[in-house]
Amino acid sequence: MEMQQFQYDNKIVRNFIYASIVFGVVGMLVGLILAFMFLFPNVTSGISFLSFGRLRPLHTNAVIFAFVGNAMFAGIYYSMQRLLKARMFSDFLSKLHFWGWQLIIVAAAVTLPLGYTTSKEYAELEWPIDIAIALIWVVFGINMIGTIIKRRERHIYVAIWFYIATFVTVAVLHIFNSLALPVSLSGMKSYSVYAGVQDALVQWWYGHNAVAFFLTTPFLGMMYYFVPKAANRPVYSYRLSIIHFWSLIFIYIWAGPHHLLYSALPDWAQNLGVVFSVMLIAPSWGGMINGLLTLRGVWDKVRTDAVLKFYVVAITGYGMATFEGPMLSLKNVNAIAHFTDWIIAHVHVGALAWNGFLSFGMIYWLIPRMTKSKLYSEKLANFHFWIGTLGIVLYALPMYVAGFTQASMWKQFKPDGTLQYGNFLETVTQIIPMYWMRAIGGTLYLVGVLVLVYNIVKTIKQGAAIEDDAAEAPELAVISPNRLKGEKWHTWLERKPVKFMVYTTIAILIGGMVQILPTILVKSNIPTIAAVKPYTPLELQGRDIYIREGCVSCHSQLIRPFRSEVERYGDYSKSGEYVYDHPFLWGSKRTGPDLHREGVPGKPFNGGRDDVWHFNHMYDPQSISPGSIMPRYQWLIKNQLDNSTLQAKMETMVTLGVPYTQQDIAEALKTADAQASKIESKLLANPDIKKAFGEAKEVPLKDREIIALIAYLQRLGTDTQVKSK
Repeated sequence: MEMQQFQYDNKIVRNFIYASIVFGVVGMLVGLILAFMFLFPNVTSGISFLSFGRLRPLHTNAVIFAFVGNAMFAGIYYSMQRLLKARMFSDFLSKLHFWGWQLIIVAAAVTLPLGYTTSKEYAELEWPIDIAIALIWVVFGINMIGTIIKRRERHIYVAIWFYIATFVTVAVLHIFNSLALPVSLSGMKSYSVYAGVQDALVQWWYGHNAVAFFLTTPFLGMMYYFVPKAANRPVYSYRLSIIHFWSLIFIYIWAGPHHLLYSALPDWAQNLGVVFSVMLIAPSWGGMINGLLTLRGVWDKVRTDAVLKFYVVAITGYGMATFEGPMLSLKNVNAIAHFTDWIIAHVHVGALAWNGFLSFGMIYWLIPRMTKSKLYSEKLANFHFWIGTLGIVLYALPMYVAGFTQASMWKQFKPDGTLQYGNFLETVTQIIPMYWMRAIGGTLYLVGVLVLVYNIVKTIKQGAAIEDDAAEAPELAVISPNRLKGEKWHTWLERKPVKFMVYTTIAILIGGMVQILPTILVKSNIPTIAAVKPYTPLELQGRDIYIREGCVSCHSQLIRPFRSEVERYGDYSKSGEYVYDHPFLWGSKRTGPDLHREGVPGKPFNGGRDDVWHFNHMYDPQSISPGSIMPRYQWLIKNQLDNSTLQAKMETMVTLGVPYTQQDIAEALKTADAQASKIESKLLANPDIKKAFGEAKEVPLKDREIIALIAYLQRLGTDTQVKSK
């Protein structure tokens, strides 16, 4: 058969690698700055766009979608061409994918510090950027599917199965979780179409599976390609890879509710999440075993080969994280770990070891081959490995200790039945040494990345310019679409890419549909509470400021039905309390106390604080709560509240089912002003505040952002409380 000459596109791989390295440094540097903000909370005091609440989503997005995302695309584009013996379907689509993805990252880097955020974890970007992500993802999918169709290799290798699952599932997750209604087509503000419990379920169906299908499945595909290549050994078990793939993608999609245990989510949905999370350990460890046993016979090389070292620790980190995940989904363990720094440790073991080290190993393996040279320094690569490993240990272990300390202190009671540590700050001050160790570990990890940058730059300089590789292969011969004699079912399926994609889509849709549709369509899942009313216009504005400043990063609004939490915060949270919350704000970490009953008077440890306390607390938290690590939000006291879109916001809420009347909307500005004036009068009764702001003429105190935020905080939890006559 006549051989066809073609070239593999190495330049697109090079571009993604360079972008991954650059954004890796940026994302990890921002993360390190955030780690030091726990120790020096006012280091960026007065600069709104450098506050913790705004930088935190920038860090997560930069690391996940910029560093890991670009590394993922580099690995996919390199391995796919060689596995399919074909150049990518379209050079134009490859370039459009690359530059479109980088523009999205830049847009995120600009908008998140400016406070444009949906507040939904790993999905904080606002609606115009979400649309751009969907379009560029489709570009990537067309390019990938086109390459598979025009391939010259009949067999579709296991790595490509995982790439297909990644494309299909991320598209479904992103589209459904990002459904939102913009306040206006000319602005960046939108509201999630889901509310409260339903929004929480959809978000963590997305959040958990973004980890599964953006940070896991594509990297498993890369593991199945790059580990055998680096070890020069075949993958351990083809049969195990089949079981691994289908069981993983089917089971993973069900596990999202384990992020919402003991919450207002219906018990049946929580229990489904637990069952499938426990089952998930089998396929996850099957993949880990398949990866590690691929190295059989070459373990002696691991002592000297830095690339194999990175791969071994990456796969081990994957195994540790995927053992810990099912364990954390058990209700008795989750009751201890949730909202603590244990979860931070768990996440970073996966991110730093699995994603980080697999990316580093791939880069160290690819660049010398693409530059037709050797790695500049094997010693520096080994140094990077050891200092990076030490960084992971010094990061994770203190966070585990911090998590256990938090959980223990939150739940302890005195013999008289009162909380042993009623003041939340007692927990915070106790774990400051752990935050110091975390910052040191993060510094070591970043130093390792900077060593990689130097090593790769020197390797590129000493090597040849990266050019496309020439290749040849015969055109794929046409054979029967039916199964051939002796051909196994899965072998037949592997040469039917469209069918394969359809089956993959069905596998990942089942779990989501079973969990989400009943929660949205069956009203009994979310019992309504007659006393719960929509937010007033001023409270709605305050809630949007709360979202803009990223307060949900540190404060939860979900009281679980535990004696310790009810004693500390007040009555446990009910699903009907959140029916007008677009988006939900349950949070996933308690760096500060829960705020769901913040407006309720009478609790000895939380809630019921007056307007003056909130004003002073936002201005200088340490003056109110010595030892607090909350930063100052002094710009809220200086900034004038923008009410220009208030009525449009309320109209958007009406479209989403919030029962504002036309009169409510028409009188919104007047109503907001009246409520603001009442708060202002209470504040000006304080002589210090009156002295500073009583004569403010350009912007009266009642027209400043702090007033709206106080209104929102004082509303929290009050609807369901028994009101005295």
